[in-house]
Amino acid sequence: MAPKFGTSGLRGLVVDLTEELVARYVRAFVSVCETGGQICVGRDLRASSPRIARAVSQAASHAGLTVLDCGVVPTPALALEAQTRGAGAVMVTGSHIPADRNGLKFYTVTGEITKDDESRIGEALGRHSDAAKPAPVLTAAASEHFADRYRKAYGPSALRGRRVGVYTHSAAGRDLLLALLGDLGAETVELGRSDIFIPVDTEAIDPETRQTLTAWAKDQGLDAVASTDGDSDRPMLADENGEVIPGDILGQITALALGAQAVVTPISSNSGVTRLPNIHKVIRTRIGSPFVIAGMGEAKGRVVGYEANGGFLLGFEASGPTGPIPPLPTRDSFLPIIATLSQPGPLSVIVAAQPARFTKAGRLQDVPISVSAALVSRLTENGEERAAFLHGFGAETSLDTTDGLRISLEDGGIVHLRPSGNAPEFRLYTEAESPEAAQDLLDRGVLRLRTLVGQ
Repeated sequence: MAPKFGTSGLRGLVVDLTEELVARYVRAFVSVCETGGQICVGRDLRASSPRIARAVSQAASHAGLTVLDCGVVPTPALALEAQTRGAGAVMVTGSHIPADRNGLKFYTVTGEITKDDESRIGEALGRHSDAAKPAPVLTAAASEHFADRYRKAYGPSALRGRRVGVYTHSAAGRDLLLALLGDLGAETVELGRSDIFIPVDTEAIDPETRQTLTAWAKDQGLDAVASTDGDSDRPMLADENGEVIPGDILGQITALALGAQAVVTPISSNSGVTRLPNIHKVIRTRIGSPFVIAGMGEAKGRVVGYEANGGFLLGFEASGPTGPIPPLPTRDSFLPIIATLSQPGPLSVIVAAQPARFTKAGRLQDVPISVSAALVSRLTENGEERAAFLHGFGAETSLDTTDGLRISLEDGGIVHLRPSGNAPEFRLYTEAESPEAAQDLLDRGVLRLRTLVGQ
């Protein structure tokens, strides 16, 4: 399957992301989107990313743009650098998906591209223009500028007394996160560094990794374990017991800590957000940061956005303990980690103070999107087939087809089925009044889906 736009950015197999194809997308992007005549280029730690980043830089340079090479950098750091310079940006990353795939995330001078921008880029792919005189390739200290954002806002004592393990694996922001948490006063312990790319999915941590986190927390006497996905725009934070805090719960905690009054979050996020104090407006969207960003534009004011994967988007100038935090309406992993760790008390207690709604997420891998999409379509349209799938779960009370199929049950439980937008994966989300009930729904749902897709 040829590379295509998914929930966030262009994704495809590495073998299909040829220099020619990458150049075509870059030329199309700069021809229809505002870049201010310059473009910041960053990449993650996949083996294929240096080659693809060179192709991006060469294509942009030959189109006459000044290229700012930011090297290996977290995606939100690249976005901040571009925002500060009034430039466009391209991040070479496949995010959390396996290393045989990669992709491009595009940013205009106003931020992450919209779905309309994606359409216009697609329409421009076939156009050819005479190459301008190549512009120079410069370097930019995007990571350092990004770290300064949090040093100024939180100060050197914000995390004093916290002992934090940092699971560095192969994340683009691993060294930056490790150093920054120390700069903010935490005692840090590096864990699990890898020279081989590990596709960490912060929304679906595998059982083996969960066991490792628990062992680390116990053996190292930690208050928390922090990490991110591959391009460091999605956080992972585990409490003092090694229990992973769901990304949407991190979003809720961070929204309250920053004094937000409006929240925009996908339909897959924990519905406890509707019960939070001082949150006057909640907008639920389809899954994907472009939809969250569009909703934030609609909400305005003291608005934030977040996804179930933990990526947090700040839509207003918030206040940290020692300084302002400027808006950054793109997925950020550092802010929810720092904002949560800076709250007083054990993380488990902070989490327990949230509304009593619990979510779980799982996935079936190696399921073609066409297969999972066809199954969701059948279950949506065929009540008898849907009832058979739900047998033993309880009767349905309502359906929501905003993104995939979200089924509400009479006992308050929720089962949400959704084909991945950019990988051969079938996603399943569950929600209930207790973590045990949510896990039970997930376990039984995954088994039934395996049967239905022939695994």
